[in-house]
Amino acid sequence: MVLARARGVLFDLDGTLIDSAPDLAGAANRLRADHGMAPLPLADLRPMVGSGARGMVGVAFGVAPGEPRFESLRDAFLAHYEAGLLQRTHPFEGVDEMLSALEAAGIPWGIVTNKATRFTLPIVAGLNLAQRAAVVVCGDTTPHSKPHPEPLWHAARAMGLAPEAVVYVGDDLRDAQAARAAGMAMVAATWGYLGLGEPVHDWGADELADAPSQLLTWLQARVA
Repeated sequence: MVLARARGVLFDLDGTLIDSAPDLAGAANRLRADHGMAPLPLADLRPMVGSGARGMVGVAFGVAPGEPRFESLRDAFLAHYEAGLLQRTHPFEGVDEMLSALEAAGIPWGIVTNKATRFTLPIVAGLNLAQRAAVVVCGDTTPHSKPHPEPLWHAARAMGLAPEAVVYVGDDLRDAQAARAAGMAMVAATWGYLGLGEPVHDWGADELADAPSQLLTWLQARVA
C-alpha cells in the first residue's frame, strides 16, 4: 500500500532519526571491561543497536534472554548506558533539514520507539526534538511494543489522524511489521542499522530511502 496523500509522519528513533550506536556500543564495551574483556569494534556492535539491550548483550557476551546471566548483564548494560546517553549520540545528517521542511509544510511528525521512557525522554530533550515532536511514544507507553501496532495507533490518535493517513519510517523489520499491522504506509530508512535478519528489500516497505533527503522527496509527493 502506497498512500496517495499523507497528513502525518511517525519515525522510529534509533537508527532513523538519531545515531545512538556510539553510546550504546560504549556501554557494551564498558561492561566488557568490567568483566576483563577487550572492547569490540563499533562495526561488530552497530548492526544490533536496533535490537536494544537484548541485541547488545547478545553480541558483547553471547548470552540470550532466558539464559542465567542475561538479566544481570542486561541490567548492568542499561546502567552504563543511562550514565552516558548523550556523549556521542546525534541526529543523522539531513534529519534536521527534513524535519524542518515537514514543519514548514504544517505536517505533524512524531516518534514511536521501543526504547524505554527513562532513556528516550532525556535523549529527545537533549537533542532539542521534544518540543518539536507532536507525540513521543516509548516502548513502555502502551502495554505493547513493536511489532505490535498499538504504539503506532496510539501515536496516530494523539495526532488526531487515522492510521491510513500516516507514514511510518523505521530501520528495523519490526518497524515494517508494525506499520503493516497498523494500516500505515512504511518507508525503510536504509541509512539506519537494519539488523542482521531478513534483508531490507524483503520487508515489504513501500519505499526504501537511502538518506533523509530522499525520504523527504518521497514524502513531499504524498503529504496533504
